[in-house]
Amino acid sequence: MRRRLRLRRDASLTLLLSAALGLLLYAQHDGEAPTTSTPQARRREAQRPTPGPRAFQVLDSGAAPPAYEGDTPPSPTPTGSFDFRRYLRAKDQRRFSLLINQPHKCRGDGAPGGQPDLLIAVKSVAADFERRQAVRQTWGAEGRVQGALVRRVFLLGVPRSADPEGEGTQTHWRALLHAESHAYSDILLWAFDDTFFNLTLKEIHFLAWASAFCPNVRFVFKGDADVFVHVGNLLEFLASRDPAQDLLAGDVIVQARPIRARDSKYYIPEAVYGLPAYPAYAGGGGFVLSGATLRRLASACAQVELFPIDDVFLGMCLQRLRLTPEPHPAFRTFGISQPSAAPHLSTFDPCFYRELVVVHGLSAADIWLMWRLLHGSHGPVCAHRQPVAAGPFQWGS
Repeated sequence: MRRRLRLRRDASLTLLLSAALGLLLYAQHDGEAPTTSTPQARRREAQRPTPGPRAFQVLDSGAAPPAYEGDTPPSPTPTGSFDFRRYLRAKDQRRFSLLINQPHKCRGDGAPGGQPDLLIAVKSVAADFERRQAVRQTWGAEGRVQGALVRRVFLLGVPRSADPEGEGTQTHWRALLHAESHAYSDILLWAFDDTFFNLTLKEIHFLAWASAFCPNVRFVFKGDADVFVHVGNLLEFLASRDPAQDLLAGDVIVQARPIRARDSKYYIPEAVYGLPAYPAYAGGGGFVLSGATLRRLASACAQVELFPIDDVFLGMCLQRLRLTPEPHPAFRTFGISQPSAAPHLSTFDPCFYRELVVVHGLSAADIWLMWRLLHGSHGPVCAHRQPVAAGPFQWGS
């Protein structure tokens, strides 16, 4: 009888500990989503399979342009205004050690030429293994695609610890990431905290890494882990482009103005950025650049003062080079809007995705499903391909 009671007590304790561990992992996963940001009102909609309307709205002529708001779903940092005191103290610290490297990533597959035609670099966080797996086994798979050699890396910083001491959690995640790196050879881990406002550090460290370890790469796609990429369409677009010429193409945003409201998460005081509008930039959800531009950007960004919004920072680096990002209508970093003339249509439809290059704001399950729908044995039953409406998005147009 005593033995039975002891076994029941042990089983109950095990169940309680398992539940507590599950809640801890869920809280870390929820608090460290691998994307940049969106207004709080749209945060609940970020998990839906059909993203809502594009956040930037066209204004009446003569009206002030709307303020910058993030272009991707949930942030890996808590809601709240930016700690500028801490930022100003550490803003010149821009060199962090590489804890996990992939030095042989761009040595090719034994074929002549060696270097990849397309390097895919995906921003991620330690807790989001599920999204990394979805990318690995769908659009981010390595190998030959339409004759082009494709390689992949994930860009990570050190996860912030959930407990005050942090030693156990840090050791736990470090061991998992080393095991994942050993299995897939695609993890790049740097020694800075993986937060939304450190995505700029992720940007400059990746540019430096790619310049050093992939010096002859032809093109680079860089984006978030919650995007769906039609790699075939991307390669078709790049087929006529010269990797020795400058190129940075994506969903280009112009005339976005800084937010001056102190209670906003995106608050940028005039002392940090005094101009009325940001330079043109490509939405951070996904863009493509040539090898020539990558190497020039690595040099230019090393000379530009760090800015806490990564896609705007990259626009500043382009401005220093006097380069203008190229708008491409098939890069949808705000998702697919519901057609006003056909509200009955579902935007989560493979016939939409078949025409595009990048669609942002998908769950891991959505990425799997869309990949299967597009690449199944029969493929989707769609009408003939239609050209996507061209032209960049512009404030106040």
